[in-house]
Amino acid sequence: MSILLIKDGDVYAPEHQGEKDILVINEKIFFIDQNILTSALNAMDKNIKIIDASKCMVIPGHIDQHVHINGAGGEGGPQYRTPPIQLSEFVKAGITSVVGLLGTDGFARSLKALLMKARALEQEGISTWIYTGAYEYPSPTITESILSDLILIDKVIGLKIALSDHRASHPTVDEFIKVTSEARAGGILAGKAGVVHIHMGGEKQGLNCLFDIIRNTEIPIEQFAPTHLNKKDEELFRQVVEFGKIGGYIDLTAGVSGEEKSSHSIKPGKAIKELMKNGISIEKITISSDGNGSLPKFNEKKEFVGMSIASVSSLHQEFINMVKEEKFSIKEAIHVTSTNIAKHLKLDKKGEIRVGKDADIIALDKDTLKIKHVIARGKVLMEDEEVVKFGTFEKE
Repeated sequence: MSILLIKDGDVYAPEHQGEKDILVINEKIFFIDQNILTSALNAMDKNIKIIDASKCMVIPGHIDQHVHINGAGGEGGPQYRTPPIQLSEFVKAGITSVVGLLGTDGFARSLKALLMKARALEQEGISTWIYTGAYEYPSPTITESILSDLILIDKVIGLKIALSDHRASHPTVDEFIKVTSEARAGGILAGKAGVVHIHMGGEKQGLNCLFDIIRNTEIPIEQFAPTHLNKKDEELFRQVVEFGKIGGYIDLTAGVSGEEKSSHSIKPGKAIKELMKNGISIEKITISSDGNGSLPKFNEKKEFVGMSIASVSSLHQEFINMVKEEKFSIKEAIHVTSTNIAKHLKLDKKGEIRVGKDADIIALDKDTLKIKHVIARGKVLMEDEEVVKFGTFEKE
C-alpha cells in the first residue's frame, strides 16, 4: 500500500474548496479534509510521502485529447516525420491523461504502433487512450472494423477522421454517417464514449456535414468532437456558434498567438470569450494541444513551404493565459483543460478532485501558476519543479 498526503493546498475541484489536505491511497483519492493528522498516518505506514502544497493551488491534472504520441507529419516528405514523444514532456506540461491519434498519414503510420506507445506511456506513469482511424476514409483500423476496435481493444475510445481539409478523403455525408454509426454502436456496446474526433480543415463547407447528420438522423450531437475550431473565418465561427447552441462540444487548439499576419487561428482564450458572448456554455468548450504533431505550412497554392512541431506545453500556457490575460476564473480554466474533456469522453475517474477519483493532481504556484508538483494515479512525477519520473529511454 502506498500513501501520499498533499498538505495545505488551496484546492479547486474544480469548484473552490479552500485550504485542504488530500489523502491518496494507492491510485485513488481517499479523503479530503483540513488538517489530516500525519502522526496517525505514520502509525499506519512509516513510508508515507508528504507533499507541501501550502503556497500552491491544487487542481485536477490536465487532460489532452489530441496528441500525436507516436509521431506525425510527413507532408514535406519522410524527413518531416515527427518522432515519438517522451513521458517527461507530459510531466512538465501537467498532463496526466492523454488520448493519442494518427494524423495525415494513416498508411506508413500504424495504429498498432500507436496502441503500443499508449501502453508504454501508461506503464511509465500517465493514463492513456487512443482513437482508431486517421484522416482518411475508409478508416484504418487495428481489427477488421471501427466497431470491433471499440469493443475489443480497451484503449480505443473513439474514431479520428478529417473533414474540410485538402489532405482529407472528402467522404460523402452517407459515408460519414456510416463511420459515425459504427463508432456510436461500438461505444454503446463497449461502455465507452465512442466519439468521432474530427480534424476540421479550412475548406468552405465547414461543419455542414455534421449539421446534415444532426438534422436527418437520431445520432446525438455529443457523438461529435470537432477540433481546430478557433479559426479566423467568419462563416466557420458562425457555424461553430450554431453548433454550440444546439449542444455540441467545441474543441479549440492551443499554441497559436493569433497575432501573426500568417496565422489562420485566434487564441483559445479570446475564442472562448466570443463563444460565451454568443450564449455558449463554458461547459461545452474544451482545449487540446495537437501536441507532437507536425505544423506544416502551405502557401496560397497549397504547396508545402515549411514545418514545425506542436508542443504539449501549450495546453498549460493556455490555462495561464485564460487566468492571467483573459481574466477567467480558475474553475473556468479547469473546465476547459480537464473537467469538460473527462465528461465528454466518459473518463469517469478523471477531471475532478473528489473522493474515489483517480489521484491525478497538479499543484501550481499561486502567483505565477507555474507547475510545482505533478501526481498521476497517486505517483509523484514532479516535485518542487523537478521531474522525478522519466520515460524508460530518457536520460534523467
